[in-house]
Amino acid sequence: MENVKKALILITVIGCLAAIPKVVVGQTAAEIIERSEEMMRGDSQYAEMTMRIERPRYKREVSMRSWLKGRNYSLILITAPARDNGTVFLMRENDIWNYDPRIDRTTRLPSSMMAQSWMGSDFTNDDLVRDSDIIDDFEHQILRTEEYNGFEAYVIELIPKPDTPVVWGKVLMWISKDHYIHLRVENYDQRGQLANTMEFSEIEEFGNRRVPTRIVVTPADKENERTVLKYEKMEFDIDVDETFFSRANMQRVR
Repeated sequence: MENVKKALILITVIGCLAAIPKVVVGQTAAEIIERSEEMMRGDSQYAEMTMRIERPRYKREVSMRSWLKGRNYSLILITAPARDNGTVFLMRENDIWNYDPRIDRTTRLPSSMMAQSWMGSDFTNDDLVRDSDIIDDFEHQILRTEEYNGFEAYVIELIPKPDTPVVWGKVLMWISKDHYIHLRVENYDQRGQLANTMEFSEIEEFGNRRVPTRIVVTPADKENERTVLKYEKMEFDIDVDETFFSRANMQRVR
């Protein structure tokens, strides 16, 4: 009888463990973020997108194409408007480069420019080109789980490690427990003040991936201003070599 009781207790414990979310029994905050990054980016990626910059007195649209490989290589080609057509941004390992076809000049961007506006938008250079590494440059902590826009989500705090090239003083991320989808990001400055908010929506399927295709960045200190980035095409795990991400290719890519 005693053995039967022990067996029943063991079965009950195993059943309870199976019901606990994976994060509790082994998944760390960093692993959740890495899984989400892999879902959003893949091993490699090609995308076409339009960015709309909205200001009280004007609206402006920028069209672009982008290529990614891992976390160390990215290239963004501006295709519209006409005056910016052919402008290229390249990240290759630890270097960020910008090619301006109007003056036929390639310039290396210093880390001090990562916090500056990208193409006059509410995105920073770091947001789009990603000089900092969201996995290696931060300490990560799961604060809680909560419902957000119909999803059960992890709320994760990211604090930059000392002496890392990070724009923000703190980042909060909402990532869905189902499919690891980015839902919301809050970026805080070095004084702990909210700088901007990113909202991710219009989730679509691309192969076996469910990813948001609309990102809205809203600055915290400016009324009636925002930037909307809309993905129109996404291809994952494309065949692209590291040699594609070269300074020479910045002038050739179209």
